[in-house]
Amino acid sequence: MILGVSGFVKGDWKNIDERVMDKVASLGFKTLQIRISDPFSTTLKDIEKIKTLYKKFDFYMPQTVGNYGGNLISENKDLREKDIIFLKRMIDITNELESPNTYLRPGSHNINGAWKPHKNNYNEKTWDTLIESTKFVCDYAEKKDVMIAVEGGVACPVNSPKKVKDLFEKVDSKNLGLNMDPVNFIKDLDTAYKNTDLINEFYHLIPHNIIGCHAKDFKIIEGLLPHFEETIIGSEESMLDNDSLLKGLSKINPDAHVLIEHLADDDIPKALAGLNNVAKRNKIIWDD
Repeated sequence: MILGVSGFVKGDWKNIDERVMDKVASLGFKTLQIRISDPFSTTLKDIEKIKTLYKKFDFYMPQTVGNYGGNLISENKDLREKDIIFLKRMIDITNELESPNTYLRPGSHNINGAWKPHKNNYNEKTWDTLIESTKFVCDYAEKKDVMIAVEGGVACPVNSPKKVKDLFEKVDSKNLGLNMDPVNFIKDLDTAYKNTDLINEFYHLIPHNIIGCHAKDFKIIEGLLPHFEETIIGSEESMLDNDSLLKGLSKINPDAHVLIEHLADDDIPKALAGLNNVAKRNKIIWDD
């Protein structure tokens, strides 16, 4: 599997340079996620710069992520169409970069963010809208031979392993895959304490659709109303069964990407050490 990271870049991909690449490579990573704020300003020079840098550092071309927001499920047709057009442009860029996939976030009706909860995220109309939007995106991706990496979580319409499976069945595209991120699906204490069952449910329901994962961990914030926060892999309070996550992923897709994310730059080496300990325990060797 390919070990990578989302981090060390101030702003978006146009700030990736040799200094950034050298830092990422020095830690042992073999790819760096590309985040794009404005795909419509992208030039051939931008594309060639990234391809040259990644070749120089012997990096795998990475997953691309567009900062398009969360309007794929919007009732406002103009906002929805704007995000679909944005994603189509991301597919073009991903194809030009020869990157393996680009990221799709299902979205939210919450105006504060695509990963913020809203009561209407789970109704039938929203689900049908998401299916339609995803079909538009995947139809274009098939023409460009680019994989779409959808991600889910409790705050969005794709809020369980079963809903992920339902999405694949409804969209029915060979170019749709899952970017697995089990922390996003921790919905209650029972799931938190039994998160091995959650991870294995993904591998049972959609073993042939998982194209990679985002590596992170979580902890319980104790209180009368307990809740969850992300934390560093391998820390004392971390709870995710990363052993089951990596073992399962290596069996079903040994070519998958594993990207550490959502951490301050100073914390990434700590998470990397934790993840490498998991890999070592399970005799998993990262791709060169």
